[in-house]
Amino acid sequence: MSFLDKVFLDNTIEDWGIALGIILASFVAVKIAYWIISNIVKQLTSKTKTQLDDILIEKLEKPIVYSLIVLGYWIAIHYLHFENPVVLLVLEKIAYFMVILISTSIISRVFDALVTEVVLPYVEKTEHGQNNFLLPVIRKTLRSIIWIFGIIIGLDNLGFDITAMIAGLGIGGLALALAAQDSVKNIFAGIMIFLDKPFKIKDRIQIQGFDGIVEEVGLRSTRIRTLDGRIVTIPNSTFTDNSVVNVTSQPSLKIVLNLGLTYDTDEKGMQNGVDILNKIVADHSDILEENCAVGFKDFGDFSLGILFVYYIKPSAHWLDSQNTISKEVLRRFNEAGLDFAFPTQTILKKEIQ
Repeated sequence: MSFLDKVFLDNTIEDWGIALGIILASFVAVKIAYWIISNIVKQLTSKTKTQLDDILIEKLEKPIVYSLIVLGYWIAIHYLHFENPVVLLVLEKIAYFMVILISTSIISRVFDALVTEVVLPYVEKTEHGQNNFLLPVIRKTLRSIIWIFGIIIGLDNLGFDITAMIAGLGIGGLALALAAQDSVKNIFAGIMIFLDKPFKIKDRIQIQGFDGIVEEVGLRSTRIRTLDGRIVTIPNSTFTDNSVVNVTSQPSLKIVLNLGLTYDTDEKGMQNGVDILNKIVADHSDILEENCAVGFKDFGDFSLGILFVYYIKPSAHWLDSQNTISKEVLRRFNEAGLDFAFPTQTILKKEIQ
């Protein structure tokens, strides 16, 4: 009897080699499928008007090729013969479990693609749709539910007692909730943010010394990008326990500018400075409100003070607008020959006789 005819676990070495070859062939089929999807299918979908098919192909690429491996595994185990039928039954259940996981992945990815390309664009077209930060949370929650059901069905197929597992998860969940009170508090605070909507995505807010733009609102935490470009993750409970200043919600941004001219400026020069500031507001009506306050304020220690109060429109960028107005003030005052004062001190020396 040759080596290939030797029996090992109810099958000859040759049968085991053929089964292994079938599985290896499925890996070769995976490489071929990857090449076809990358070089043919994606090129065809890129020529269509919609992006949905491109996203579907991108998201379903891995589940499709994984299914080829499961198919090779299924063919291989049925090529073999086992005296004990329980062995084949266990191997088949493993295949069923992998099929369920792949199916769950496909359903989850298709759902994600539909939300991204169909639901989200539709919501953004509605009133306040672009500021709806509840949809991403619902999207993540539903994806988690899909995977939980998929895993439960898969485990049930393997023969696990799902009822006992669910009961155990309930008790474990209660213990986990008690141990993670802060996380539960943040989750409920996140729900309150969704309901009360003290701010929206892309709003500029101020809270506990942080000043920035809201980028993402989750169930547990909120991320804002500060004015210096850093990402700060703030627990949602912070927003329910503290006051939040929504800078974006104000009708216009008030800017108070104190200017000081030298003491050799006469009455005509002061009036010229006031007129220049009023003219600047009128010339920049695209970023500034019409109302402003300009006037000769006081006689300072080393300068004649002019108070300049103007308002930036909500549609204009707060920093870019200030930059534009400040440069305009500097340019026009210099052209008019109006000198800005700086701290000076005159010391009179008295000779001692």
